[in-house]
Amino acid sequence: MQVEPTPSVGGFRQRAGMVWMTLAALGVVFGDIGTSPLYAMRECFHASQGGLAVDPANVLGVLSLIIWSLLLIISVQYLVFVLRADLRGEGGLLALMLLVTRNRKSPRLPVILTFVGILGATLICGDAVITPAISVLSAVEGLNQITPAFKPVVVPMAVAILVMLFFFQRHGTARLGVVFGPVVLVWYVVMAWLGLTALLDRPDVLHALNPVWAVRLFWNNGLAAFRVLSSVFLVLTGAEAMYADLGHFGRTPIRLGWYLVALPGLLLNYLGQGALLLSGGESLPGNLFYRMVSPGWLYPLVILATMATIIASQAVITGAFSLARQAVQLGLWPRIAVVHTSARHIGQVYVPGVNVLLGFLTVALVLGFRDSGRLAGAYGIAVSMAMVLSKFLVLFALQDYWSPKVCRWLRPLMLVLLAVDVSFLASCFTKVWSGGWVALSLAGTLFLLAVTWRRGRAILREASIRQSFEIPMFVADIPRSKVHRTPGTAVFLAGNWKSVPRALLHNIKHNRVLHEQTVILSVQTEEVPRVADSERVEFVDYGHGMYGVLVKYGFSEDPDLPTVLKTIRQGGLSFDPARTTYFLGKETLVLREVSPMARWRRQVFAFLSRNASDPSRFFRLPANRVVELGLQIEL
Repeated sequence: MQVEPTPSVGGFRQRAGMVWMTLAALGVVFGDIGTSPLYAMRECFHASQGGLAVDPANVLGVLSLIIWSLLLIISVQYLVFVLRADLRGEGGLLALMLLVTRNRKSPRLPVILTFVGILGATLICGDAVITPAISVLSAVEGLNQITPAFKPVVVPMAVAILVMLFFFQRHGTARLGVVFGPVVLVWYVVMAWLGLTALLDRPDVLHALNPVWAVRLFWNNGLAAFRVLSSVFLVLTGAEAMYADLGHFGRTPIRLGWYLVALPGLLLNYLGQGALLLSGGESLPGNLFYRMVSPGWLYPLVILATMATIIASQAVITGAFSLARQAVQLGLWPRIAVVHTSARHIGQVYVPGVNVLLGFLTVALVLGFRDSGRLAGAYGIAVSMAMVLSKFLVLFALQDYWSPKVCRWLRPLMLVLLAVDVSFLASCFTKVWSGGWVALSLAGTLFLLAVTWRRGRAILREASIRQSFEIPMFVADIPRSKVHRTPGTAVFLAGNWKSVPRALLHNIKHNRVLHEQTVILSVQTEEVPRVADSERVEFVDYGHGMYGVLVKYGFSEDPDLPTVLKTIRQGGLSFDPARTTYFLGKETLVLREVSPMARWRRQVFAFLSRNASDPSRFFRLPANRVVELGLQIEL
């Protein structure tokens, strides 16, 4: 006899589960934005970044900008509006792109919105390179506050930490992940305490809560205040993680983590740094964050800051892995090797190629810039542009979540907030030559590769449809043919499960055999995160042992064809793994003289195609049951 839990016990368990989810969200979602106090406030007054003079009016003005940016952009724009634009619970730019391109009357609008989504995703990849570099470097620079003798070892130490961080990615973070949340919670509590103690010495810093000081900052400083917006924006970097990780944690834990922990900790720390500036006279007292503690506490604070920046970097790297996997599933990138690092958590993946690229570029940035202040010039522009693009897409998603009456007043509000984002972006563009070109170059390269791959696959798909013929015509000719029927099952992977693949025709032409059970199988990625098992497979029995199978996956799932095929029990079709052979077409591209795509882009596409991951590994096919047939394809 099973005893149902009492309502009080069930409620307690639910609350406990919410607490743990909120704690986990702290370690993943709020790590990046939580490390901004290490450098953001300092950069607003740094002379090399076009900073302002350190006087009370400017300090209160910058603080007011920081406070109201956190309140308007994150507390209102993201937490209230953007988190509502989910695709069956999944967030992120690619999910948002799929959401807004559906059911559009104009044929051109979905194309434009798709390009906007792809560009935003590539910009986030650029952020994934810079975040570990600036975060770890700014944390280790705290050693300079102890003694200048540490200065020569700061860069080597930061490089060593980053190398270890990327090296251990292959082992996954399933075990260490349980401590990420508590460490970040301690980090926010320490930041809040440091800020509160400094604030109590100069309570007049609370005048910055009045937005009039932000207006006065622009009135008194003009263009200089506009340039400082790019440094103020550093306090917002990491905001996209709230939306990107929506599918992992849900709205409520993210909102609780922000309003109860992250926002108070950030506001108190920035106010404390402002109080320190007000007490310091006309000069900028070195690293503001580390000046908030006595020398005896510097070592523990540097260690805690380094741990927090490693966790923030880990979250960004893991996000890049997930983004790369989704891009492959959506046909925006060639197949890449994906390794699952946890048997319990499906979403934890390791992508070796992406890891090597990120690690190399991150270390190169540290060695090239050698200072978090100079690196700040490269930071922000990619995130600000991605933020503008995501808000642009959200405007098209409003009608899916609110009534027309609500949308009439909501759109003007979102346009005003979008104008604020555009102001930040325009200011960040003033730092293009100070380092912003790094993120833009990386994002531009990835965007070009993604749209080239997408266009090339579309051309090949159209050509395949023109050259193919329907399976019923092929089946009708089987009784008259002299093809030998061999025992077992043959599975031919094809782009279209309702037409005869070229690999099957080549097999008949050269081997003169047709298996007793021949399956034409296609894999289709749906515009949803996950597909229910009941909707996973479509099946057609053409007769004479010919079958068509369509296997559908969501863009957050990984294909596992043998497992799915075992579940099919239709039309007398049965799979014996020991008697099943998988036939794949090995494509060799031949460039034509005339093509819809420029020759240099076709060469890029051919390079990407040659270096794509082995399809048998991608679809988890048993290596000893795979046969590849060479095919020449014109492009």
